[in-house]
Amino acid sequence: AKIQIEQQSTKVLQSDDVAPSDASQDADRFLQTQMDIIQSRSLADRVARDLGLYNSGDFSTRMGDRPVAAQSGSAGQAARQDQVIDTLLAHLKVTLPVDSRVVTLSYTSPDAALAAKVANSYADRFIVSNLDRRYNASSYARKFLSDQLDTTRRKVEESERNQIAYARAARLIDTGGSGDAGSQGLSGGRSLVTASLVQLNTAYAGALGAKLAAQKGWEQAAKAPLLSIPEVQSDPSYQGLSQQRARAVAQYEQDAKHWTPDYPEMVQQTAQIRGLDRQINAVANRVKGAIQQRYLVAAAQERALSENLDQFKTQTLSEQERAVQYNILHRELDTNRALYDALLQRYKEVTAAAGLASSNVSIVDRAEAPRSAVWPRPLLILAGCLLAGLMVALGVIFAREHLDDAIRSPEDMALKLGVPSVGSTPLLPNGAMPVDELNKPRSPLSEAYYAMRTSLELASPSGLPKTLLFTSSAASEGKSTTSFAIARDFAKVGRKVLLIDADLRKPTQNILTGVSNTVGLANLLTQQWALEEAIQASTFTGLDVIPTGPLPPNPAELLASAGLRILLERLGSTYDLIVIDAPPVMGLADAPTLASLVEATIIVVEANRAHRGQAKTSVRRLRDARANILGGVLTKYDVRMTGYGTGNDSGYDYGYGYGTKEAG
Repeated sequence: AKIQIEQQSTKVLQSDDVAPSDASQDADRFLQTQMDIIQSRSLADRVARDLGLYNSGDFSTRMGDRPVAAQSGSAGQAARQDQVIDTLLAHLKVTLPVDSRVVTLSYTSPDAALAAKVANSYADRFIVSNLDRRYNASSYARKFLSDQLDTTRRKVEESERNQIAYARAARLIDTGGSGDAGSQGLSGGRSLVTASLVQLNTAYAGALGAKLAAQKGWEQAAKAPLLSIPEVQSDPSYQGLSQQRARAVAQYEQDAKHWTPDYPEMVQQTAQIRGLDRQINAVANRVKGAIQQRYLVAAAQERALSENLDQFKTQTLSEQERAVQYNILHRELDTNRALYDALLQRYKEVTAAAGLASSNVSIVDRAEAPRSAVWPRPLLILAGCLLAGLMVALGVIFAREHLDDAIRSPEDMALKLGVPSVGSTPLLPNGAMPVDELNKPRSPLSEAYYAMRTSLELASPSGLPKTLLFTSSAASEGKSTTSFAIARDFAKVGRKVLLIDADLRKPTQNILTGVSNTVGLANLLTQQWALEEAIQASTFTGLDVIPTGPLPPNPAELLASAGLRILLERLGSTYDLIVIDAPPVMGLADAPTLASLVEATIIVVEANRAHRGQAKTSVRRLRDARANILGGVLTKYDVRMTGYGTGNDSGYDYGYGYGTKEAG
């Protein structure tokens, strides 16, 4: 069966929902809640009672469940009901597609007709239960609102009595409103004192502004020269007298060209000018006095208004103190009235909507008895098994490729370590020693080092580096054998090569080259012997060796001294190639120190033994020391593990333990 669930039901009235509707953004939560209700035990109980399953003795048998052991009384009835409800819930399936409000109700049963009846009953009972919940919520709301109305009505009556009694006792008269719920009380209304205070405050503000303006004008006039005051200069009398004086002065100056000052006409003009000056000064003094008088009048008005304002402030504060309790009672009355009106309106709406509840659930499709069984499906089961087997195989392959981080092929050098591969050496048969294989010019090991020598010559644009260091992440990975073989092969092609054994913890090159270890690098760094005495010729033409010499107690400090850098610079002018056999990187500071002094570094990695984490840490430590990592060499590489070559699967081992004399 398919049912449609809307978030809000069709409204018969404007506001007929007692329960609040969910917001649109909570639609997913609402639908999930409805699905939980469908799968609830209470709805299953409704379905069981609707179909009479509690009284059907063969329901559990038809569903493939074992009937409950016969029990008498209420305990047996409860056990049978629990079994029926558990069976209904176990075989019920409720699905809700994404972005849809249509819920599909499916019931699985060996009886096709029973499956359709149960699914349809679930749809019907869900609609009925939804309406029941709405009606029950409406009934509870009406009762709740009725009780609240009675309580609120009593509060309104009590608030009115309290307000009137206090107003009479405090002799307060509210002239701001009619006493209804919309009035604001004494603080919000306008009493006579308050209105007078507002008017006085407005008048005082204007008087204060006029006083300040008059004061400023008087201060400017008092400081300025009499005839420079702007009000004097703008006075019409002053302007007329000034013009007359100007004409008299002009006439006097004109006549002075012809007559002397004591001439009667000149004396008369002089008297006229002095008379005009006296009139001008009189006008200026009158204007200045008017400015002063205006300031005095404005100051007097401001003082008078200020005194009245203070009196009304005192009266208003006294009235406000007495009106505080009155306003509290007034607000309480307004609140109770508003609450009563809201409750009354809601009660009317709920009463009108009682019995008119509509469901937000509708049936889209009713369930029909299926024409064929839905389970089991052999082809689907077979496809599932094949898919599961494929997933397991892919998981094993993934674990093999991603969880096993061993370096297995030269390609892994670049993929897992980020360094190019300059060559690889084969895995030797059991019992075969690297030195013996190197003495055979056509052995696979010798051929590998020949190819490696060629790769080193072409590894950089500038050709073969002057100083070349070999190291590894751990012991016994073949870095000593590799450094010896590379040094010997370059000597064979005519290069003058010096092999330095810088492993001051486990010397090896003296065994591989057959030289004495009495004097060596340690003696040179401590300046105990001369350079010529430490360099020894090997049995191979063109190859000289500096062994370690006596093992020092502090090899890291000795290699970090400035003497090694000076020694390499001095030897670089004599030899075409200097090959240095360095200690392993992990756990020691020797290799990074040496790598920072040479032109190129080669890291040696043993196949199927060195792990990416350890090897990457070694590479990072070398790069942190600013080493130029030219590439990597993969030793003991078994090509059969990658699908090439034939032969047995034996290996070899040559140790790197302290105190041993085997090749490393």
